[in-house]
Amino acid sequence: MSNRFDRFQSELDSLLENHRQRQLMPSRGMDFSSNDFLALSDSPVIRKTLIDALNEGIPLGSGGSRLLRGNHPAHTELERKAAQVFHCEKTLFFANGYSANFAVLTTLVNRHDLIVFDALSHASIREGISASWAKSSKFPHNDVDAAERVLEKWHRNRQKHSKAWIVVESLYSMDGDFAPLSDFLDLAQRFDALVLVDEAHATGVWGKRGHGLTEPFEGHPLLIAVHTCGKALGVAGALVCAPAILIDYLVNRSRPFIYSTAPPPINAIAVSAALDLLESEPFRREQLRELIDFANHALEQKIGIQGSGSQIIPFVVGEDKMALEAARAMLQAGFDVRAIRPPTVANGTARLRISITLNVDQRAVSEFFDALVDVVHEGFALSKNLDEAMV
Repeated sequence: MSNRFDRFQSELDSLLENHRQRQLMPSRGMDFSSNDFLALSDSPVIRKTLIDALNEGIPLGSGGSRLLRGNHPAHTELERKAAQVFHCEKTLFFANGYSANFAVLTTLVNRHDLIVFDALSHASIREGISASWAKSSKFPHNDVDAAERVLEKWHRNRQKHSKAWIVVESLYSMDGDFAPLSDFLDLAQRFDALVLVDEAHATGVWGKRGHGLTEPFEGHPLLIAVHTCGKALGVAGALVCAPAILIDYLVNRSRPFIYSTAPPPINAIAVSAALDLLESEPFRREQLRELIDFANHALEQKIGIQGSGSQIIPFVVGEDKMALEAARAMLQAGFDVRAIRPPTVANGTARLRISITLNVDQRAVSEFFDALVDVVHEGFALSKNLDEAMV
């Protein structure tokens, strides 16, 4: 009986020894780690909307899947509104971005298809690809030419009715850089492929109206965009935006959708209110953009490293232990920034993932980078390149 959990304990011990064991930590210090980019998670407008809905008797739970009794008018109203906001034919609401990506890749893709995906794609994309029956090919990060070569080879031997899928993120969650979406959509046109874009970290922040980096391509017949609602929108859930026929197919064939209890109607009310704020409070987006520019400039001025240009700024340390020590030192200085280690990032690229949100201001950002300079000088960082930059 004493050996029942030995293999689990052994693996946990190995993770601890290699500085890779994860732990749940409370939020402490100034926020440089969350994805609450627009600071909407504490919006008084959304809170009042939810209080009003509760007072009017909206149910706390959905009571079943959407295809049973769980399809509340709040879900359908959100999907109608989202289709208007993102200028697509139809949308489908999921509980989170992970299940949305997984559903699309395991439902719309079949065993005759090919998935061509970016090497830095999110775990939800990778899990969806693994669970699908399709062949897949990974291309180096943002390498359009490499993706094109794979598609050319596939196209020469293409089976009837088979399709190719190009799967990317618009803004990468650990490197903070942008995908060349226009180039990938051009490839899709040439090879009659579909493009799945995970907009998780761009929704609400980028685009003239905060619709993400797919905003210039909204309504494109070869585009499927997944807009996460738990980051810049401040609440929870995800919206798959696509041609109507694909949404209808998901409703009929997607096991993650069919066999999951629907998100609580109150979640749909919250997302709907957040979408309204994208239109009525553009100042949040403008303030965040200014803060993003300020933070990227501060990194270059104070530490000599060029920033990502986005609200996600990676500070690569290298060794797992060093990243943990740097994060602890920053927390002691009053700043909540987390160490990101393999397998989330590649071996040897452990980092601090600096997230810029409206939960802080320019003074806090400046103080953060001053503290980071102190941490570097105390010997917690990084590579020869950084050491040279600090001379």
